[in-house]
Amino acid sequence: MRLLPGILAMTVIVVASNVLVQFLLLDGLLTWGAFTYPFAFLVTEIVNRLHGTAAARRVVLAGFATGIACSLIGTQVMLESGPAVSLRIAVGSAAAFLAAQSFDILVFNRLRGRSWWIAPLVASAASSVVDTAVFFSTAFSATLAPLFPLAAREAVVWAQEGAPLLAFGPQAPMWVSLGLADLGVKLGIALVALVPFRLMVARAFRMRAAGGKFI
Repeated sequence: MRLLPGILAMTVIVVASNVLVQFLLLDGLLTWGAFTYPFAFLVTEIVNRLHGTAAARRVVLAGFATGIACSLIGTQVMLESGPAVSLRIAVGSAAAFLAAQSFDILVFNRLRGRSWWIAPLVASAASSVVDTAVFFSTAFSATLAPLFPLAAREAVVWAQEGAPLLAFGPQAPMWVSLGLADLGVKLGIALVALVPFRLMVARAFRMRAAGGKFI
């Protein structure tokens, strides 16, 4: 029961991100989902700080299961160009979530004895790099394309086309620009998330000291 708030928060974030990823910003360089997904790291870190690593892993598994369910549903929604969620994107999303969240727990634990802000900031930033690298390379890169069926490769071929990096730099595969833009948002939110992390953890400890229950 003590993990229910964390599980619910993680579930809401994962579902919201899967819905909002369909809405584009900056000519498709970003999606609204990029602004909700990074808060999954905040949930993991708050649970880790309050209840430990085993509890954090259970919350992560709940988010992973939710993400898999969303991907399965997305593969069944047919658009003019094909499924709303292609196989490569589904695999990349699942692999990135599990790898990044597991890395977040590991880094947070290594730093939890330092000043209160170091563990959440470094863990979120480092895990954001892992998440971005795993997702965008798995979902879009030409290097990993042979690992997937032809239909899955063709569904994301647009992301391998050359385009100015971040719309103004040298030519690079489109997915590289998408990944860099996404990482920039994640790192920015890692800083912003320090505020709710501090407030919610402090409130939880006050509730514990007063003999109440953190909800």
